[in-house]
Amino acid sequence: MNAPLPLAPPILAHARVPDTSPPGCWGADVKRILCVRLDNLGDVLMSTPALHALRESGANRHLTLLGSRSGVALAPFLDDIDDVIEYDAPWVAPASGSGHDLAADRRMQQRLRAGRFDAAVIFTVYSQSPLPAAMLCYLAGIPRRLAHCRENPYALLTDWLREPEPQQRTRHEVQRQLDLVGHVGARTLDTRMRFHVPAAARRSLDAQLAALRIGPNGPDMPGTPAAANAQNAPHASNTAPIVLHPGATAASRRYPPERFGAVASRLALATGAPILLTGSASERPLVEAVLRAAVPAVRPQLHDLSGALNLGELAALLERASVLISNNSGPVHLASALGTPVVDLYALTNPQHTPWQTAQRVLYRDVECRWCYRSVCPHEHHACLLGISIDEVVHAALELRHEQAPSGRRDPPVKSACAQCEPCSDGVASSLTDQPAVP
Repeated sequence: MNAPLPLAPPILAHARVPDTSPPGCWGADVKRILCVRLDNLGDVLMSTPALHALRESGANRHLTLLGSRSGVALAPFLDDIDDVIEYDAPWVAPASGSGHDLAADRRMQQRLRAGRFDAAVIFTVYSQSPLPAAMLCYLAGIPRRLAHCRENPYALLTDWLREPEPQQRTRHEVQRQLDLVGHVGARTLDTRMRFHVPAAARRSLDAQLAALRIGPNGPDMPGTPAAANAQNAPHASNTAPIVLHPGATAASRRYPPERFGAVASRLALATGAPILLTGSASERPLVEAVLRAAVPAVRPQLHDLSGALNLGELAALLERASVLISNNSGPVHLASALGTPVVDLYALTNPQHTPWQTAQRVLYRDVECRWCYRSVCPHEHHACLLGISIDEVVHAALELRHEQAPSGRRDPPVKSACAQCEPCSDGVASSLTDQPAVP
């Protein structure tokens, strides 16, 4: 007698609850806005169009970013951010094994209250709850609080959009945040991701590349073994550098280093271009594994930059690269902000984080366990990544180089890889969600 009623589940649970708060418009009295984005660097980058919309939609607005250590590192390169506050929030996975301090959370509440913010926008992915951050802002006395929310937030949010993802639809992360701020009247026609590369970062990068005997426009300097390889390469008309980024914070999103090494070898022989490998200092063993997997003949063309570049220098490198080949991680979004073509080796852990408004090839294999949201493959097969062949990656990179290079420096056209792999609908996609076309 205690069994639930034998009724079919509703199409939309809680259907009588209003879908959202009524749309409004934050007016001239909303000047000081706290922008809460507590996850990673790439997530902050994907929020930059929404930040620009907030800035552009009101006179004399002052935007403060409340973010994690990796997120706030972006602030010096974001023209729309005026101030930054670093916060290790207890409801976000910490970057290190350090514990949380209740006293620090109380100090943060006091600091936000002292900031006299007029409003707060809480940016989250759909698997995150905005309510802990909403409670923090509520206790700090911030009068307007905006977020997506799955359940009715009552007094914690004054402005909110009911969470439609993933049951009703899935949007690109950039579009999700643009929709959020649009609910309070903040809109912009310029929906590009944003990152300002300082001139000093370009000069510093030039010095580092010169030390490696890599010329300012890409080709290795005359007299080096790599320069001799470049002269004999079949596609040597375009020697702009190729960047490989083999790392990712989650093991479930890493293409094998042995395959990265094979990709590097093939591209070095085909193009004669320098192949630059990037990563943090902690990722140096991974980069070294890529180098060991490369054929000996091309190793003079391969350069280990792991741990050598700060964020500004990495951006300066990506903006001059002919193509980035990367796991789905922060450099993909940085390249998108800079307009650099991307081959994105996309583990199907979530659908929202493909490149945005840049030339791209998104490579993956469809699997039944897609959208697992796991840092480690729960089935231990990594099929969504291991199903991507080396041929696919090489062809995608060569195609992008050919399409984007100036007419006088284009590589010869390459044959499609589709004859050597599964149909494109299963392996190669420009996007996993709807997003604007490349302008």
